[in-house]
Amino acid sequence: MILFTYQAATLTGTQVHGTIEAMDRRTAVAALAERGEFVTRLEAGSAKQAAHTEDHGARSARAADAPGAPRWGLFQRRRISGKDILSFISQLSIALRSGLPLLDCLHVIHQQTAKPAMRKLLTDLSQWVSGGDSLSDAMAKRPDVFRPLHCALIRVGETGGLLEETSAQLVGLLSREEKIKSHMKNASAYPLFVLAIGFVSVMVIVTWLLPKITGTIFAEGIQMPWPTRLLLGVSDFCRSYYGWVLLGALLAGGLLARRQLRTGRGRLWADGWKLKIPVLGPVLQSIAVGRFARTFGSLTKGGIVILEALKVVRDTLGNEVLSRDIDQVIERVRTGDSIAKPLAESGRFPPLLVQIVSVGEQTGKLDELLLNAAETFDAQADAAITRFMAIMPAVLVLLLAMIVAFIIVATLLPIVSMQLGVSGF
Repeated sequence: MILFTYQAATLTGTQVHGTIEAMDRRTAVAALAERGEFVTRLEAGSAKQAAHTEDHGARSARAADAPGAPRWGLFQRRRISGKDILSFISQLSIALRSGLPLLDCLHVIHQQTAKPAMRKLLTDLSQWVSGGDSLSDAMAKRPDVFRPLHCALIRVGETGGLLEETSAQLVGLLSREEKIKSHMKNASAYPLFVLAIGFVSVMVIVTWLLPKITGTIFAEGIQMPWPTRLLLGVSDFCRSYYGWVLLGALLAGGLLARRQLRTGRGRLWADGWKLKIPVLGPVLQSIAVGRFARTFGSLTKGGIVILEALKVVRDTLGNEVLSRDIDQVIERVRTGDSIAKPLAESGRFPPLLVQIVSVGEQTGKLDELLLNAAETFDAQADAAITRFMAIMPAVLVLLLAMIVAFIIVATLLPIVSMQLGVSGF
C-alpha cells in the first residue's frame, strides 16, 4: 500500500486535503471520487510527510476560519476577465485534442490555474459536469462569465461530436476580440493621458499661477484687455463657492449619466451618438461588421440555425443601435424574408457585406463566404483603428495648444500694454 497526500474539491466547492492509502494512483483517485472529493493534486510520500502536511493544513484552515484571522483573499483579484476565458478555452481545446476526457481536462486546467476566481469557476464546472450536466449547460449557469456565443459553439460541438473543432473556432473568435480590445485601449490611452494632463495644467494656471502674475498689474490700476478679463473671470469663478458647487453638480451629473447609460434607452442613445462621431464612428462600425461576419459565419458553419445564430450575433456587436438593426433582421427572417434585404435597408452595414450575404443565401455557402470576408473586414477595422490612433492625439494636442496659447496671450497682454502705454480694449 502507498500513502498518498492529496488536495481535492468537494461537491460544495470546499477545498480539502489529507492522506489516503491505496495500491496505486488510479485506485486513490477512484476512492476519493466515491467520497465526493475530486482530486486536484495527488502525491506519493512517507507517512511522516503526509502527517505533517495534514497537520499543517488543518492548522492553516483553523487559522483562516478564526475570527481575527486576516482575509488575504479579499485583496486578491476576483474578477474574471476576457483574457482568463480565452486562456481557459485555449487550454480546453488543447487538452481535448490530446485525447483527454472532459472531466480530466477540467481537472488539469484547475491545477494549472492560480487565480482564485478561475479556480472556483473550474470547480463549479467540474461539479456540474460530473453531476450530469453538459459543459454548455454548466457554462450557461454562469452568465456573468460566459456569453451566449461561448455556450452556443460549445453546445454545437457537444451535439455533433465536434467539441475539439468548435472550441478551436471559439479560441479564434475570442483571440480576435482580445486583439480588438487591446488596440482600442492603446488607441485611447495616449489621448486620455494628454487630455488629463492638459486639464490639470490649465486648472493650475488659471486658479493659482495667473492671479499671482496679474496681482501686481491690478495694483497699478491698469485696465485689463478683454482676454485677460475673461480669463480672470474664469479664475475667480473656479475659486469661488459657485465654482465648487458647479464641480459637485458636474460630478453628480456624471454619476447619474453613467447610471442612465446602463439602461436600454441610455445605451441606445450613447451608441447612436458614438456612431456619428467623425473619427470614432467608422472605427466602431468596422469592428462591428467584422464581428458580424466572423461570428455569424462560425455559428452557421457549426450547424446552428439562422435565427438562433442571429440572436447570438446580436449580443456580440458591442453597439445597441446595430443590435436593434439585427432585431429587425430577425423579425423579417422569421416572416420568410431574406437576410440581405433588411441589412441593406438599415443603412448601417456596408454594401460589400450585404452583397456577400445575398450571394451566400443564393448559393448556400453563407458560412464559407462570411468567414472568407471576415479577414477583409478585420483588416478594415485594423486600418480604422490605426487612423484613429494617428488623428485623435494630434487633434487633442492641437486643442490643448490653442488653450495654452490663449492663456499666454491673455497673461502677456497687460504687461505689453504697460510697456507701450496702451489702454485696455
